Amino acid sequence: LLKEMGGKLTTLKSNGLDIHTLITGVGMAATAYALGKNLNKGYDLVLNLGICGSFDRSYSIGSIVNVIEDSFPELGAEDGDDFLSLEEMKLEGTTRISNKSIIKNKVLAFIPKVKGVTVNTVHGNNDSIKRLLENHPVVAESMEGAAFLMACQNEDVPCAQLRTISNYVERRDKSKWNIPLAIENLNNEAIRILNAF
Repeated sequence: LLKEMGGKLTTLKSNGLDIHTLITGVGMAATAYALGKNLNKGYDLVLNLGICGSFDRSYSIGSIVNVIEDSFPELGAEDGDDFLSLEEMKLEGTTRISNKSIIKNKVLAFIPKVKGVTVNTVHGNNDSIKRLLENHPVVAESMEGAAFLMACQNEDVPCAQLRTISNYVERRDKSKWNIPLAIENLNNEAIRILNAF
């Protein structure tokens, strides 16, 4: 399913569906920009397909999750040792986005639903992981997800954020990661979902 890099939109047909693929690039800024350019074309459904780290070891490497709530845990201000959220600073906006989309699909329905965080710097320090989980009890960590959900929510487009776990969130050790398995499982599940429409 993954065809082009750099935000270029590619179209294909499968089982009577017009499918557009868009690889936005890494991070929430690239995602927001690419979706801002392309999301207003009148889509019936948008799927965000990607890999993620998991804070929860009960999910095996290669398993797929549906992130139905995501957040920007870094969006706020430091005040000494304290962190102030947008709400605490009385600023407009939100740091949490819930996906309220109702999508009838017999494959998608059985994918585990989890909460996630979207960050600019993925966690790899035990102290910062502990601090994050104290305020954000989540499973998945990505660098794009909340930006995707926010864009779809603002455009009122049904969506789902599907992530395959490629690694556990811990001190960085790429020898424990399995990105090829995560991508293979993600592509296979995406095809199953599309075939179920």
